[in-house]
Amino acid sequence: MTDAAPSPFDDSRRLTGPNLYFASTGAALETLVGAPVPETLLAGWQARIGQARQALGWPDGDLVIRRHHSGASLAFSAPFDQLYAAADVNEWAWLASLHEHGSLDPGAVPFAPGHPALWNPEQAMQTLQAAARAEQRPLLHELENAALQTQRAFLVDDDEVSIGLGTGSRTWALDDAPRPADIDWSALHDIPTALVTGSNGKTTTVRLLSSIWRNNGRHTVHSCTDGLYLDGELLEGGDYSGPGGARAVLRNAAAEAAILETARGGLLRRGLALRRADVAVVTNVQPDHFGEYGIHNLDDLTMVKLTVARALDERRTLVVNADDPQLRRHAPGLPCPLAWFALDFDEPLLAVRRASGAATCGVRDGHLHASINGCEHDFGEVAAMPVTFAGTARHNISNIAAATLAALHMGVDASVIAATLARFGSDRRDNPGRLQRWQLGDVVVLLDYAHNPDGLGHLLALADRERRDGAGMRLLLGQAGNREDEDIARLGKVAARFSPALVVLKDIQGYERGRAEGEVAAILTTALTSHGVAADRIEVELDEATAVRRLLASARQGDVVVLPVHSTAGRQHVDGLLARMESLGWSAGQPLP
Repeated sequence: MTDAAPSPFDDSRRLTGPNLYFASTGAALETLVGAPVPETLLAGWQARIGQARQALGWPDGDLVIRRHHSGASLAFSAPFDQLYAAADVNEWAWLASLHEHGSLDPGAVPFAPGHPALWNPEQAMQTLQAAARAEQRPLLHELENAALQTQRAFLVDDDEVSIGLGTGSRTWALDDAPRPADIDWSALHDIPTALVTGSNGKTTTVRLLSSIWRNNGRHTVHSCTDGLYLDGELLEGGDYSGPGGARAVLRNAAAEAAILETARGGLLRRGLALRRADVAVVTNVQPDHFGEYGIHNLDDLTMVKLTVARALDERRTLVVNADDPQLRRHAPGLPCPLAWFALDFDEPLLAVRRASGAATCGVRDGHLHASINGCEHDFGEVAAMPVTFAGTARHNISNIAAATLAALHMGVDASVIAATLARFGSDRRDNPGRLQRWQLGDVVVLLDYAHNPDGLGHLLALADRERRDGAGMRLLLGQAGNREDEDIARLGKVAARFSPALVVLKDIQGYERGRAEGEVAAILTTALTSHGVAADRIEVELDEATAVRRLLASARQGDVVVLPVHSTAGRQHVDGLLARMESLGWSAGQPLP
């Protein structure tokens, strides 16, 4: 249902896997009537979902009304092969309820063939039945049942269906799907899989866990915000931190293990690609992305991150951060086992959990320790692990603790983990674009992905320790347009705390998300000046590559240049520039190559 007139709902989408609302597939809709949504409208929607389910022969199942500050999210479960019809049902049920109560602008809804009639339920059911019949694929349900009975993964999308994972998978076009009896089930199996989510540290944790598995002798795939990878080599660039990227690597016939970055956007838009994983990690929860899909506060966002627990059962563990107040508060209510990590191995919560038999990981006397199944392991001196920046990058210490616990729960030997931690990060190719340090003469350059106030604060604290007395900090700053004004302004407030000598403001090209050119920079300028940064220390250069060159050209001896770069292409460009400067022996004041 689409029309040029203003829509009476904010978003309507298919849920193709376990999601925030329930563990099955279905559809979700975001209302636009504001909060609180009248109960009569919600009751009308609910009754019509029941009516449609009965008419379509769909089983009763989950039906969720999630009230929030901007309205309500309306979700219900539906068969995985009829999700476009389910979205139509959801829209019809909501619009018909609005129509019944006189709350619908007639110009906002198309009254045309193919759209369920709001004023005539019988006609609407006929239209929806036709839509559902056009989508139905009974054979896929036979395949799913057979896969479940034999404990093999079942993945389906608009084009393909697959059974098994990695080396044990087989994929068919939907129209070529075989009958269960025609499949050689002995050739199909799953591979070890891990899901990693959180506000910060996801990609580093994914790369580290992937490196551990490669060192464990397994061909390993991973998906993340930078692309799809096999054994650390890029297969396809782009942001693949959603279920589409996960399915792509899980179907790779060379894969013997899979590590999947699982970002907030994909969780909310579609859900998980997998119904079952071996372990999942939540690194932390920080304020970010508020205002989308009815997510308005940290409690909301925490529950989104904890969606990964829907892929776990009573034998599969969720690894969570004990230093995060939100996770301490919400994770204990989950039905799956929990393993806890913290900066301090003797943190009281970890001690209590260890005493009850749970796995834990943290730092004691400068060494990384983990306890699992009653055995304690010492993984070596944290300061000697390259990714920790001699023990100063506290957020990366948390990331290695998370990856260590996940690897242990996946059955990797402690010696393999220790060997990986001892060298991961010594080569810039290990973790591109994440906390990379360049020494160019007397100038230090830090390249990172910091994209929210918490991440930027960690990065600038490290940068502050790098600069000499009297030297300046020069900062590249920008933000995607799909943040609320207050969230963008918080970046400026964090930056101002470190008294930068120069801030160059950029746009993140391709991520304006409806904002005008320079609009984000204007918000950041106001925030910076209101928190004490002089106007003559702020420049606007919306093109990222040009902004980077401006900062490097302005650097003086002893300065630290901080470059949060957010696109893969941008990072590759900056990497190339810095490598040329390094090879030429560049120092402050010299022309840039």
